[in-house]
Amino acid sequence: MTEDNAEVVIVGAGLVGAATSYFLARQGIKSVVVERDAIGSHASGFSYAALGTYDEAGMTGTHFDVASHGMRLHAELADALLEETGVNVEFRKRPSLVLAFDEDEADAARNPQGFDLDRRAWEDKQGYSMRWLDRDETLRVEPRVGPEAIGATYTEGTTDVNAYRLTLALAMAAEKRGAVMRQGTVTGLVREGGRVQGLLVDGNELSCDKVVVAMGPWSQGASDWLGIPIQMQPWKGQILRLRLPGPPIRTSVAGGDHFASTKPDGLTWVGPTFEDGGLDESITDDGRDEIMSAVLRNIPSLAEGQLVLQTACIRPLSADRKIVLGKAPGLEGAYVATGGGRLGLMMGPAMAWLMSELISNGTTSVPLSEFNPGRFAP
Repeated sequence: MTEDNAEVVIVGAGLVGAATSYFLARQGIKSVVVERDAIGSHASGFSYAALGTYDEAGMTGTHFDVASHGMRLHAELADALLEETGVNVEFRKRPSLVLAFDEDEADAARNPQGFDLDRRAWEDKQGYSMRWLDRDETLRVEPRVGPEAIGATYTEGTTDVNAYRLTLALAMAAEKRGAVMRQGTVTGLVREGGRVQGLLVDGNELSCDKVVVAMGPWSQGASDWLGIPIQMQPWKGQILRLRLPGPPIRTSVAGGDHFASTKPDGLTWVGPTFEDGGLDESITDDGRDEIMSAVLRNIPSLAEGQLVLQTACIRPLSADRKIVLGKAPGLEGAYVATGGGRLGLMMGPAMAWLMSELISNGTTSVPLSEFNPGRFAP
C-alpha cells in the first residue's frame, strides 16, 4: 500500500468506517480511511451511546442478529482496545429506569405479556434482569424522580460507552496495524469495465480495488458514484450536557423518548430531540427548550443544572429504517455500510465486522440480503 494506491479505501471515519478498517487490519488487509473532517466528528462523536436499548422499529428480522452481535463485540472491544491503544472507551454496565406515568403504562410493565415477544426475546438474549418497581421502590433507586411517575421498569444489564473514545481508539488500533487515516474530500469514483479502479480525493486519483462508502447520512451523496439511489432520511438529535448539584444520576432515567444519565466525566446528558430534515448540524434554542421541557417531568431538579455544552448530530437513518450493508449491485468492488439510525452505535461494530467478512471472504456469518444497498432502485 502506497500513498496513491490501496487495496481497500473506506470513505468516512465514523464508528463504522474506523471499525471496518480495524477488523480488516486484524485479518492482514490494510486500508486507507478518507475523512473530510475529523475522526468521529459527527454522530459517532456525539451520540449518547446507550447500548442494549430495544427499538421496536429497528430490531426485527436479521436486525436482531446484527444488534446482538454488536452487543457482544462492544464488550470484547472495550478490553482489546485498552490493551492495544491504552484508550479507555468507558464501556460500563449501568441500570436503567423507564418511568410510567399512567396505569396503562404501568400495566404493560407489570404484565409479562405487556411487551411484545420480540422485545422479550431481545432482553432474554442479552441476559437482562427486569422488574417492575412501584413509586416508593423507584424513589429508592433515584430519589429525584418527578411526582407524576407512578413507578418504573428497572433493568439491570444495560450498558453504555463513550462513542468518541471508541471511534478514536478503533482508528488508532487500525493505524497500529498498518491502516492509514487521511483527510480529504472524495468527489467521485474511477470506474472501468463495471468495476472500481479508484476514487478522486481532492481532485487526485487514489487507486484501489475496493471502496466502502461509510459516510453516515452523507452516503446518499454517493448515489451518483455508485449508480444506485442510497435513500436516507437524516434524523437530527440534540443533547444537553449539564453540571448538576448533588450526587450523579447513576441509572439512565427515561420517560417518553427522553433520558437523563450522568456520564463518567461527571456531566449529566439529557435529550434527545428527534428532528426530521436535512444535514444541518446546528444547535438551536428550540431544541434546548424542547429537551428541558420533556426531562423536567422525569426529574424536576434538572432545572438546577448548569448548561455546559449543547450538541447536535445527524443520525444516518435509511428510508426504510433498515441498515444499508453489502455490495453495491452493478459495480464490482463497491460496498456500502450505513443506516444504523438511533441504533447505529449499538450495531456499528457488527456492521463493520460483517463488512470485513464480506471483503475478505466474500461471505458473511449473518445474511445481508435484507440490507442490500440496491433495494431503493425503482
